[in-house]
Amino acid sequence: MEFAAIVVVIIVALGFDYTNGFHDAANAIATSVSTRALAPRTALIMAAVMNLVGAFLGTAVATTVGSGIIDAPVGIPGLVVVLAALLGAIFWNLVTWYFGLPSSSSHALIGGLVGAGLASAGTVKWSGVLDKVIIPMVISPIVGFVLAGLVMLALLWIFRNGRPSRLSRGFRHAQTVSAAAMALGHGLQDAQKTMGVIVLALVVGGFHQGFEVPWWVILLSAGALSAGTYSGGWRIMRTLGRRIIDLDPPRGFAAEATASAVLYTTAFAFAAPISTTQTITSSILGVGATKRLSAVRWGVAGNIVVAWVLTIPMAALAAALAFWLIHPLVT
Repeated sequence: MEFAAIVVVIIVALGFDYTNGFHDAANAIATSVSTRALAPRTALIMAAVMNLVGAFLGTAVATTVGSGIIDAPVGIPGLVVVLAALLGAIFWNLVTWYFGLPSSSSHALIGGLVGAGLASAGTVKWSGVLDKVIIPMVISPIVGFVLAGLVMLALLWIFRNGRPSRLSRGFRHAQTVSAAAMALGHGLQDAQKTMGVIVLALVVGGFHQGFEVPWWVILLSAGALSAGTYSGGWRIMRTLGRRIIDLDPPRGFAAEATASAVLYTTAFAFAAPISTTQTITSSILGVGATKRLSAVRWGVAGNIVVAWVLTIPMAALAAALAFWLIHPLVT
C-alpha cells in the first residue's frame, strides 16, 4: 500500500514540477523575447537547458522545503498530506496560468503544505514559514525593485554618451547571457522545491532516512521542470514582457541581471525558497520606474500583487479541501 502511494505522490509531484516549468517559463525569458534579443523557441530551449543545469547546483532549498515547513505523520496519513499539498499547489498554478497572472509556484507549494498540514491537525513549523518564506517574500520584491532601479540608473549614467542604436544591439547580445543566468537561477530555486517535497514523501513513507536528496530525485525534478519550461507559458509571458511596461534591451538586461543575482544569493546564502516570479516582476517594475512612473502600467502591477497575496491562502484552502476529500477514502 505504501509503495503504491509513494509512486502516486512522486508522479503528482513531477506533475506539479511540470506546471511550475510552463507557469514560470516567462520568468527567465519574457524580457528577452519582448525586446527581440531572443526568438521565442530559441529562448525556451535555452531556458529548459539552463533549468536542467541549475537543478544540479545545490539542495539547501530542498532541505528547507522538505523539513522546515511541516511535520507530516508517518505512513499513509503523511503521504495523503503531501499529496493534498501538491494538488492544492497545482490547482492554484493552473488558475493563475489561465488568467495570465505571474503568481509564485513556490508560494503555492508552501501554501499547499501549510493547508494540508492544518487540515490533518499536523504540526506547521510557523517559525520556519516566517523566517524562510514570509520574510523573504516581503523583502525580495523590495530588494529586486530598488536594486534593479539602481542598476538601471548606473547603466544610464555609464552609457549616457552612447549611440542608442549601437547600445540597443549590444544589450540584446548581453541579454542572451542575463536570460541564461535567470533560467539557471530558476532551475536552482524551483527544481529544489519539488525535490524537497519528494524527499518529504519518501521520509514519511518509510523509504528514506534524513533529508539528503538522492541523485534520482534531482534528475527527475530537473527533467520535469525543464520539460514544462520547454512547453511554454505564453499567457504569462505576455503579461511580464509587454503588459507591465514596454521594455527596451538595456532595461531587460538590468531586470534579468538583478533578479538572477537575488535568486543566487537567497539560495546559496540563506537556503530560502523565494519566488522567481516576484523577483523578476519587481525587477521589471524597478527598471520601468527609472523611465518615468507613468511608463509602468500600475493597474496590471496591482493585479499581480493581489495574486501574490492570495497565493498562499488560496493554495492552502485548495490543499485542505483535497485532504478532506482524499483522507476518508484511504482510512
